Amino acid sequence: MIDALEYRNPAELPAGKVLVIGSGQTGSQLAEELFLAGREVFLSCGRAPWLPRRLDDVDTVTWLARVGFFDQPLNALPSPAGRLLANPQTTGAAGGHDLHFRTLQRLGVVLLGRLAGVDGHRASVVDDLDASVAFGDARWAEWRALLASELPTRGYAVPELPIADPFHYGPVTEVDLHDIGVVIHTTGFRPDYRWIELPVCDDVGFPITDAGTSPIPGLFFCGVHFMRVRRSALMFGVGLDAAIVATSVAWSAAREMPGHRH
Repeated sequence: MIDALEYRNPAELPAGKVLVIGSGQTGSQLAEELFLAGREVFLSCGRAPWLPRRLDDVDTVTWLARVGFFDQPLNALPSPAGRLLANPQTTGAAGGHDLHFRTLQRLGVVLLGRLAGVDGHRASVVDDLDASVAFGDARWAEWRALLASELPTRGYAVPELPIADPFHYGPVTEVDLHDIGVVIHTTGFRPDYRWIELPVCDDVGFPITDAGTSPIPGLFFCGVHFMRVRRSALMFGVGLDAAIVATSVAWSAAREMPGHRH
């Protein structure tokens, strides 16, 4: 077994079939790349949202930005743990195209439910693929409704918003690992700030901040997922947060200067 961080290209992997565990962006993209390289690929799937890469030839990220999706604050999530949800299944490879359970299935990747355990050379799989697909479909339905309702109020015509085709599959509950040349683990990451030996994080593991300012005097954060809003950890959003944090740092430093009146 290797972690996704160790993966470089299909040619460096041992011969044989490939089992990819995890179906977020990384797992889906590796499954596609490996299949196109001639490998037989099994993808153990979890719950991840999906969206089309483009709508009316405009990137879907642009459409979502137009309706303020990336400006949603943390309290817009059902719970703080929502920050751990996988990013939407999609890809920028070859100029960007749709990539999700249905496209992978049509390609020829064998989709499985969640890996339940391994006993010798037998890997048992939960028959919950339909639930994972339904979860992703529900997220896309929510985004479709958001675009349909908000775009006209902001002066944009509503693009064609595709509805997912019915999903059909044959349940697989066991995989023979004798034929598997390599297993790639792609189940994502959690925040880990244990190297800061101070009580700075919430129960989920994210830093506690007010727009980047920690309750611990002199400690600041930036680039944290959902630090202020959804775009806080994205390239097109972190700049505003950085400016806010820089102002807070400067203000804090000025307060500590000799002669400053509190």
